[in-house]
Amino acid sequence: MKPTILALDLEGTLISNAISQIPRPGLYWFLEEIHALFDQLAMFTTVPEDRFRSIAALLAREGSAPAWFMELPCIRWSGKTKDLRLASPNLGEALLLDDHGPYVHPGQEYLWVQVPLFGSPYPLDDDGLNFVLHRLLDRTGVVDDDVHPVARSGEA
Repeated sequence: MKPTILALDLEGTLISNAISQIPRPGLYWFLEEIHALFDQLAMFTTVPEDRFRSIAALLAREGSAPAWFMELPCIRWSGKTKDLRLASPNLGEALLLDDHGPYVHPGQEYLWVQVPLFGSPYPLDDDGLNFVLHRLLDRTGVVDDDVHPVARSGEA
């Protein structure tokens, strides 16, 4: 089964954390690429939905994320792990993009796409989103001829 849903973590994956809210380098580009790659995107985060919405609005206003990012559905969950059956009853239809292995639900490790932690000191040359996009392309069977790495700060 080809995955059609991507469940996204927020802290340490797309941004620094819910306090400092530093966008990961290449965030806008990455979100546009995965928006085209998957039929559905959803947030799967420990951050409360209202807090996510305010962070997403700020990122969009600053030009760090597309406006549609504010409208992504949020998966409501509780417990210690992120069970992808909350994203789809058909196991295998959704992938989890997350930096933190302990949140992966037992038995769903094969559906986890690990992204390197975006942590302090938050380097401007962080390449984590470009790296993980190629992992996602491999997982979905898409050829990456039309995908180009994101320009880093100071590059044309």
